[in-house]
Amino acid sequence: MSNISHTLSFVLPPTNVGNVLLIVFGILLASAIVFLNASVCLSILLSKALRSENRFMYMLSTCLSDICTGVSYYYVGVLNVRDTLDSPTRTFYIVHTFLGLSFLAILAAQADRYHAIVSPFKYSQRMTRNRTLAIIVAYWLYAFFIVALHNLVTLGVARQITSMGTFVGNILTLTIMIGLNVRLFTIARIQLEREPPSEERDNKRSSVYLILVVAVFFLGTWIPIFCHIMACNFIGSTCYTFRNEGTDPLRILPRVNAVLTPILYIRGCTALKKALLAKVWRPCSGRSVHPGQLDLKRNHF
Repeated sequence: MSNISHTLSFVLPPTNVGNVLLIVFGILLASAIVFLNASVCLSILLSKALRSENRFMYMLSTCLSDICTGVSYYYVGVLNVRDTLDSPTRTFYIVHTFLGLSFLAILAAQADRYHAIVSPFKYSQRMTRNRTLAIIVAYWLYAFFIVALHNLVTLGVARQITSMGTFVGNILTLTIMIGLNVRLFTIARIQLEREPPSEERDNKRSSVYLILVVAVFFLGTWIPIFCHIMACNFIGSTCYTFRNEGTDPLRILPRVNAVLTPILYIRGCTALKKALLAKVWRPCSGRSVHPGQLDLKRNHF
């Protein structure tokens, strides 16, 4: 019974205004994550033109994993939950996996844009839509294979895998992501500027700038928790831990990023914005859409 009551209690007792505001913040954050990412997902799924481009498949993958992050935050962010390997309220590593899938999707999107800009002819031949979808399915399967591995082995082995895998994986992926960011920025500033003005060049530049901005915000919200995890691997049991997920600012930041990412997608991609207004938001509000209303300004990224 103690475990049940612990699971069902709020992140903090609602005994004062500050605690109530934190509970409300968790609910609003989870709702915003689900609403914004679901809106972007529907826009892509309902638009044949968007589904035909590889970059929107990576956006779709990111938003799908973030929807799961938002839904799960009603549990780990609003209730008194510690999502550790030995916690009675754990999610068996599933919630962390949804966050990790967003990481993999953005990293894959960076690599995709780099390949598309550096070798456009080879990219068009190699990266068909089916191959792009195969890459996305592959890292989703890999992520849940790791989940299954963690849940099948003993607690001690799982801790060793998590400790080593997190340390090596974080350093490797952060290095790759930062390196791709620098390289993409250089390409956008030098290589693309040398091309003659055209709609294709503008599309390339806007897609590169969009993934650059998304990756920068991602790094800004994730690096603190990466540094904390790696430091804890060295310090051990003396490392400071927060009471639960909902009061840990280092774990709240990645959830805030799950709100920022779809906003950046909408703000930075005119085609997505048009599809969102025409196919999702205006039909849901019951308002009719006139062609003149969709003449939106080009993106600023």
